[in-house]
Amino acid sequence: MSDRPFRVLGIQQIAVGGLDKNKLRKLWVDTLGLTVTGTFKSERENVDEDITCIGSGPLKVEVDLMQPLDPEKKPKVQDPPLNHIGLWIDDLHAAVDWLTAQGTRFTPGGIRKGAAGYDVTFIHPKGDEKNPISGEGVLIELIQAPAEVIEAFSR
Repeated sequence: MSDRPFRVLGIQQIAVGGLDKNKLRKLWVDTLGLTVTGTFKSERENVDEDITCIGSGPLKVEVDLMQPLDPEKKPKVQDPPLNHIGLWIDDLHAAVDWLTAQGTRFTPGGIRKGAAGYDVTFIHPKGDEKNPISGEGVLIELIQAPAEVIEAFSR
């Protein structure tokens, strides 16, 4: 696999889900001291989230605290509680093309703008017959890294 046309630079985010994001906020913000940097709501994604962060600059890591808009609808952002992990990618389009050719299964929706404004796509937590490579139970978000993040990880 040395012909990989992209690099995974580092962790961009983790997303934690629960039925009540205020309980998550009590731990992550009030107790651990993370900073709230934004919010995001999406009916399509069935999510109401607080975006918090650890650290600063191009190497900061988001911790998204998520609750479903409707606990009965999918996707169920609270199940599993560690909803997904997000990875900075230096060339998202090349990564998707190459990973697809390797048999990686992606969730529907393709590359799109994510909650933080970066282009994103998701590797499906379960493979299928056509595309057997998956997150093996973990949803993995691939995020196009901006120039300053690519530069910081290259140093």
